[in-house]
Amino acid sequence: MTDSAALLAEFYEKGADPMNGDYLVRATAAGETVRAFAVRSTEMAATAREKHMTLPVVTAALGRLLSAGAMMGSMMKGEKDKLTLQMKGDGPIGMLTVTADSHGNVKGFPANPAVDIPRKYAGKLDVGAAVGKGVLTVIMDLGLREPYNGQVEIQTGEIGDDLAYYFTVSEQTPSAVGLGVMVDTDSSVKHSGGFIIQIMPDASEETIAAIESKVSGAPSVTSMMEDGMTPEDILEYYLGDLDLSINETEAVRFHCDCSKERVAGALATLSRSDLEEIINDGEEIEVKCYFCNSAYTFDIDELNKIMEGRDNEA
Repeated sequence: MTDSAALLAEFYEKGADPMNGDYLVRATAAGETVRAFAVRSTEMAATAREKHMTLPVVTAALGRLLSAGAMMGSMMKGEKDKLTLQMKGDGPIGMLTVTADSHGNVKGFPANPAVDIPRKYAGKLDVGAAVGKGVLTVIMDLGLREPYNGQVEIQTGEIGDDLAYYFTVSEQTPSAVGLGVMVDTDSSVKHSGGFIIQIMPDASEETIAAIESKVSGAPSVTSMMEDGMTPEDILEYYLGDLDLSINETEAVRFHCDCSKERVAGALATLSRSDLEEIINDGEEIEVKCYFCNSAYTFDIDELNKIMEGRDNEA
């Protein structure tokens, strides 16, 4: 059994804050017939809120999907593997997009950050109504000839339920998914996190029944976090009676790898006529990154250099 205390000590020695830092844990239980993930993503959700100036219900929706992206990204093995999650619903948010790698780097954006709808009830944001019905798409680029692309219909728009449905239908892996974001009265992020528990094919009926019993009566992820529970504590709650083993701990963060060079490369993919039209306008242009809202300005000289480079490569 892995010594989780030693793992955490090593993790914190690398500069992580044991009280406030974002991180996820990977674990197994019941003789490795169950695998599990849990994440604290409060700073990640707060960063997303600040970058996109989201209103509370969008903060909650995007924060949930970022948590899922962090955990699902950690399921990938390759150094350059990439995951994309997209929820395209008919609710006022329109679409949520999150991408993650296998190193804890996650980023995302909403199509409409300024959604303000009535709450389900006092203290409960109506994420399901904000997302609406539509399609959840999961794309995994694992370095193969073609990326894996799985799609399911959105079931509730609450995101956790929809991902559990995706795992069961598209990957034939029965899963419990809990995701939550607690937005404070000043619209800041108080808590954000989640868990994924997956049943492997050789799990016993007793193991399945024990997990189902725990899940059915569990408090919300954010209420657990409000009570001071860590990702380890959350998995202990669900799997502590099933020989839980914490295998690895990893920092996660909201991180966008955009740069002016990358944006210039994207501009170079435009057709020659489109680039000429932009240059002939005679004014500098500003291009914003969807994922982090960083703005990059290009003057006419820079645009001409992009045009020249494009022509030289052609």
